[in-house]
Amino acid sequence: MDRTERFYRIDQLLNDRTVVPVDDFLNELGISLATFKRDLEYLRDRLNAPIEWDRDARGYRYRQQSAIGPSYALPGLWFNGSEAHALLTMQHLLANLEPGLLKGHLEPLQARLRNVLGSRQHDIEQVEQRIRLQHAGKRRIDSQSFGAIASATLARQQLAIRHHRRQSGEHIERIVSPQRLTFYRDNWYLDAWCHLRDGIRSFAVDAISSASPLNTPAREVDAAELDRTLAAGYGIFSGSDTQWALLKFSPRMARWVSNEIWHPQQRGETDATGAYLLHLPYSDDRELLMDILKYGSEVEVLAPPDLRRKTRDTLTASLARYAPD
Repeated sequence: MDRTERFYRIDQLLNDRTVVPVDDFLNELGISLATFKRDLEYLRDRLNAPIEWDRDARGYRYRQQSAIGPSYALPGLWFNGSEAHALLTMQHLLANLEPGLLKGHLEPLQARLRNVLGSRQHDIEQVEQRIRLQHAGKRRIDSQSFGAIASATLARQQLAIRHHRRQSGEHIERIVSPQRLTFYRDNWYLDAWCHLRDGIRSFAVDAISSASPLNTPAREVDAAELDRTLAAGYGIFSGSDTQWALLKFSPRMARWVSNEIWHPQQRGETDATGAYLLHLPYSDDRELLMDILKYGSEVEVLAPPDLRRKTRDTLTASLARYAPD
């Protein structure tokens, strides 16, 4: 029986019976006297449990609580040891999505988990030491802007944003109705209804230099419509007008790529030579092209012809940079 389960059982025995002898506790809980005394000390010192020894009745009982002084009640939300470890791990992972971004919101949770684990504080350090997150390609985010965006998204308020369009270098100002925040490839994106363009758009949060919630309710967009527009194609450059790419990976590279998920609707099979054929939908080829180029000579674009041509032209231009002097 887990320690937190024992706490509830001790509480139940004391509430069900006027006085509970020590032997009854030990038999019911299946623990040693030393363990029982440690549990009793924890309940008294940390949770203000009014447990007292009745010398005449030779057992423990609850002392009647006065109106003065701290009251006692087991927490309504309680975790056993393994659940606390899982939550500590989750807290550690969330905190590392963007260091400091969620720190203020997660610290109260960590404080409660420390109480659950009691004196075993090394468990918290073990989580931080044994579970590591290494980010690749993560871009810096202004925590103040992120907080405003997240708050408006949850409160269903419109936002006035200033956004840097990297492709053109210009800064644009928009009024948007935030729909959801998406964490994709180590970076945050705001999926929103753009009131100027009268359509669904996705904005990189790190490119939003300012965000101000407005006292205007956000326009609601059906989740199915969001998915049709943003999830139909490949990655952050997705859209509703999709094509299907067919990529052929070498037998050597197939050992890795065959286990990767590039898109929820992808299909893949291995041919007679051991090469891996990957079919996936895309709308805007910019991100897909970048991913294809990572694999160099280990991948060939078979279809569609336009994507094959763009890949060839990009590789040709790259090769020209390394032409002999």
